[in-house]
Amino acid sequence: MTHPTTSRPGRRFAPKLALFPALLCLLSPAAAAEDARPFSVHDMLAMERIGDPQVSPDGKWVVFVVRATDLEANRGRHNLWLARTDGSEARPLTSHPAADSNPRWDPDGGSVWFLSGRSGSSQVWRIPVDGGEAIQMTRLPLDVGNLQVSPDGAALVFSLEVFPDCRRDLPCTVARLEEKGSRKSTGEIHERLFIRHWDTWKDGRRSHLFSMPVSGGDPVNLMSGMDADSPSKPFGGTEEFAVSLDGKTVVFAARLAGREEAWSTNFDLFRVPIDGSSAPECLTEDNAAWDTQPVFSPDGSRLAYLAMSRPGFEADRFRIMVRSWPEGEPREVAPDWDRSPRSILWSPDGRTLYAVADNLGQTSLFAIDVESGAAATVVRDGTVSSPSVAGDRLIFGLDHLRSPVELHSVRPDGSDLRPVTRLNEARVAGALMGEPEQFTFPGWNDAAVYVYVVKPVDFEPSRKYPVAFLIHGGPQGSFGNHFHYRWNPQAYAGAGYAAVMVDFHGSTGYGQAFTDSISGDWGGKPLVDLQKGLAAALERYPWMDGDRVAALGASYGGYMINWIAGVWPDQFRCLVNHDGVFDMRSMYFTSEELWFPEWEQGGTYWDNPGGHEEHNPVLHVENWRTPMLVIHGALDFRVPPDQGIAAFTALQRRGVPSRFLYFPDENHWVLKPHNSVQWHDTVLGWLDRWME
Repeated sequence: MTHPTTSRPGRRFAPKLALFPALLCLLSPAAAAEDARPFSVHDMLAMERIGDPQVSPDGKWVVFVVRATDLEANRGRHNLWLARTDGSEARPLTSHPAADSNPRWDPDGGSVWFLSGRSGSSQVWRIPVDGGEAIQMTRLPLDVGNLQVSPDGAALVFSLEVFPDCRRDLPCTVARLEEKGSRKSTGEIHERLFIRHWDTWKDGRRSHLFSMPVSGGDPVNLMSGMDADSPSKPFGGTEEFAVSLDGKTVVFAARLAGREEAWSTNFDLFRVPIDGSSAPECLTEDNAAWDTQPVFSPDGSRLAYLAMSRPGFEADRFRIMVRSWPEGEPREVAPDWDRSPRSILWSPDGRTLYAVADNLGQTSLFAIDVESGAAATVVRDGTVSSPSVAGDRLIFGLDHLRSPVELHSVRPDGSDLRPVTRLNEARVAGALMGEPEQFTFPGWNDAAVYVYVVKPVDFEPSRKYPVAFLIHGGPQGSFGNHFHYRWNPQAYAGAGYAAVMVDFHGSTGYGQAFTDSISGDWGGKPLVDLQKGLAAALERYPWMDGDRVAALGASYGGYMINWIAGVWPDQFRCLVNHDGVFDMRSMYFTSEELWFPEWEQGGTYWDNPGGHEEHNPVLHVENWRTPMLVIHGALDFRVPPDQGIAAFTALQRRGVPSRFLYFPDENHWVLKPHNSVQWHDTVLGWLDRWME
């Protein structure tokens, strides 16, 4: 079957709604491919998102979470699935309108513990894997989060949001919340930062870890009186705490920074008896930087964890540390390995640590010899996530620019890579996607800089195609070989654009010196890389139309859009600025995590105003003349919405064609399905308008 195609971006293809999403699931890959259409946001939303895989004790099964988009309810639906680790079978374990998540195996392998809101609040449930109904195991007056089951199967460990001064008394927190809800006044008094964080105003509660016997009883606060969160907010999870093999001790990460919390990255590891019989003891007091992700060895004799070395720098290289348990001095493993792990996992024999780390535009899986520190690549290409051991194989999530996450398995030496799940096979076959390519060019100071290009879906080398020049955030991040649900280059390829993504100086996965190089130089080396990278792509690919290029970015990428508008204004037909920094001075005084601008710009604003002003977009507004779409969310406390409003005000006052898309219910990201559709329609419509 042939399809009408065009290099004009104004003609995009809506999804065939009769096939979205239910019927598409029933098609074979061949049938879906025959009826394929250009990839769009609707295809992106139709993908089932796999996460949190957990391998059974016998290594034969893996339970995982599947998030499916419910457009009618305008949210995701989360259920649990089971798959055989040999890839021969995959089936739902739960099917409920409420969210089921955070599965953890019982040590006997006969049942799965999980969290669910099916009783009206988030509580612990348990379901047999060979059939039967889920049973509610907790009925606590507060929502339960971040569940783990102790290795001996005797206890549950989880988090609750409590007022620290309530100590062990859950009714105290409940009564205080009820009193607050009954007040007629609404004012809140704050005496220190944070007053708000990410997308939430602070009310004095902390995330504390609790333990409870599986047989029932009252939960015990393991952090009683600690003015700290574990897991950390806003993104910490079960990876930030671990239970010892004998089930007697919990090790967790927390930041006890007091009034310095908003400008400190000093997370420490603490240990506490699982019964709460004594207070937590700090294990990493000698390190004033970030310590996190404790993992016990299979025999329980050693503890591995991740540690940074530079206080105040959130993008420092995580080092792998190992110490004997329960006592011993930490030793760095692989000090010469110039990558920063996202996660670590012990091999069954305790001789190897598997690590996931950004790596030259990929997120690769490595095997590191604990004694020698020698690092070998197990899986290089794509984006690896959540590895686990399953017998003599490794199970992990793997996605790339042309596929969302599917579970895969591989031998520890990297051989015999196999799919375990194929949940999205028909959906991927039913959407025409652009072909990705990666190349390098000499960037700033002639250093090798990597760039990805995704060709338009209707690619013909004799045509000329407009270009969507995507700039990643972070700034210590990467537009790598990853299937993204907010900035997916296939959405632009499906609309008739070539997508170009440069991993400029400051990006992760190219060595720590490369990552460090952006600090204090936001508008310098990265801009040179972007300029040279675009020129290199246009020279390398003559089918790209250099007269029709749009630049788009979010967060730091949005900052760069504002910077480009003032210092490189004539290259682009139009710009898209999502949640971008406009004025570095006001940004410093209204953002929440102050350690970030203080490290990046060389101190507080009053100690080093020049560092904040040197690359301040507001100083170049007199040069703004490129049409710009500005997007911001009201709940973005990282880059507060006044930054977007100010940019739009400058554009309007200068008479520059501009639009402002405002989401009153979104944070730094756009997460609700219909808002995502509106975002993509608005962005692509803006590009179409100026790229004709």
